[in-house]
Amino acid sequence: MRNAEKGFTLIELMITVAIVAILAAIAYPSYTEYVRRSRRVEAQNLLNDAAARQERYRAQNGSYVTNADDLGKLKLPNGTTSPGGYYTLTVATDDSGYLMTATRAGAQTSDPKCGNFTLTATGVRDMAAGTPGTTALCWR
Repeated sequence: MRNAEKGFTLIELMITVAIVAILAAIAYPSYTEYVRRSRRVEAQNLLNDAAARQERYRAQNGSYVTNADDLGKLKLPNGTTSPGGYYTLTVATDDSGYLMTATRAGAQTSDPKCGNFTLTATGVRDMAAGTPGTTALCWR
């Protein structure tokens, strides 16, 4: 009577490695897109919070903050950056009052689908000129 050998054959090991590789090839792009989408929400939250603070500032002072130097007057929790540091906020004067832009920073600059987000005093949400993405795709 011979003892049966225990263990895996090389073929079984290679099949397992191939299955793991296929799963990783499918899962990793989905994961990175999910992370990018969650970072985009940071930009939207930053702009919405700043817009609410702009309206409060206008109600108390009669005008909007219309330049980046005065952004400290809005007392945003993280200053001019989003909580994760993936977007920075700028404000410029525009015909309707102000135009706020959340500009990509750090790891988010490699986002191929959505660029810089904008929000005006009239509530118009858009993507900054020259950056990828559409309002329908990015402002969900």
